[in-house]
Amino acid sequence: MKQLIGGQAVIEGVMMRTPRALAVAVRKPGGDMVLHRSGLRPVAAGIPLLRRPFIRGVPTLFSALVVGMKALNFSVAQALEEESDEGGGWAMLLSSCLGLGGGLLLFFYLPLLMARGMHLAFPGLGEGLLFNTVDGIFRIAIFVLYIFLISRWGEIRRVFAYHGAEHMTVSAYEAGKDLRVDEIRRYSTVHPRCGTSFLLVVMLIGILLFSLIPSGWPIWAKFVSRVVLLPVLAGISYEVVKAGGKTGAAGLAGAVGAPGRWLQRMTALPPDDDQIEIAVVALEAVLEMERSKAGA
Repeated sequence: MKQLIGGQAVIEGVMMRTPRALAVAVRKPGGDMVLHRSGLRPVAAGIPLLRRPFIRGVPTLFSALVVGMKALNFSVAQALEEESDEGGGWAMLLSSCLGLGGGLLLFFYLPLLMARGMHLAFPGLGEGLLFNTVDGIFRIAIFVLYIFLISRWGEIRRVFAYHGAEHMTVSAYEAGKDLRVDEIRRYSTVHPRCGTSFLLVVMLIGILLFSLIPSGWPIWAKFVSRVVLLPVLAGISYEVVKAGGKTGAAGLAGAVGAPGRWLQRMTALPPDDDQIEIAVVALEAVLEMERSKAGA
């Protein structure tokens, strides 16, 4: 039985994880490769409630965010050839809070302001489903524009190429193929469980969920309510993406996830052989760790 593999591109490297293990392979500026291994505790261990549908997504995504930030922190330290802070420290916490706050303002508050401006210009827009549809269109447009702009930056393009290497390597593994570069190159850089697809699904489902917020509320209350509803939105979106990962492009879940797969053409770029090799090292390391834990 194949292990469920998750992954993430980092600075000049790839992180791969299973439910109980994590490995980060990074290429240092001098060309040497560094491999970091770490055990993981299943996020819902001992708490059956956290494994229930529509609830399990929130702790899973929070755990993925924490693990991903630590992996990114490790890769940055290697790029700067410094000792990494395994705990992340206050700097990582501060950067996470700033990033989260900036994301909420850019992708939730700004589209809401723009939709309110449209409502003032065209009162017939109302403040119900049509208003939230316009709000959602602005949110998606800002997100796509953001991805497009950062994808023009050379360093980010390298990260996106590692993202492609991660997807191709995981796809080859899930297909039962040998983890050789020539074999992996046969696979697409698009993967149904990608975080890019998840974010776009969140925005699409948010159009319907946010329509439940009373239309007469002031704009600040609508913004706060959107933030409060984020765990609910994340839980629903997680189930949709999970279903899409099982059905591929088939069914309703696959149709909802289609825009995310299209967007991956910008965020998961074709890698070079060295980048694929890094992804293979990370995947083989995490699989070895998982086998060791299973045999213990």
